Amino acid sequence: MIIPVRCFTCGKVIGNKWDMYLDLLQADYSEGDALDALGLVRYCCRRMLMTHVDLIEKLLNYNTLDKSETS
Repeated sequence: MIIPVRCFTCGKVIGNKWDMYLDLLQADYSEGDALDALGLVRYCCRRMLMTHVDLIEKLLNYNTLDKSETS
């Protein structure tokens, strides 16, 4: 869905790092190097970014409010 604001385990703020993480991956950084560049050293925080699946764009295709207003 949407990247969580805080790490579930330690509570560190990670929500603001998602866009920069994706930019670094697009710039051919490895996942480990990108996380190091963002200053994420705890494995719990690294897990939060590495295992996140961004489904918000796919869910917006099924928005029922737009369909009901035009009917």
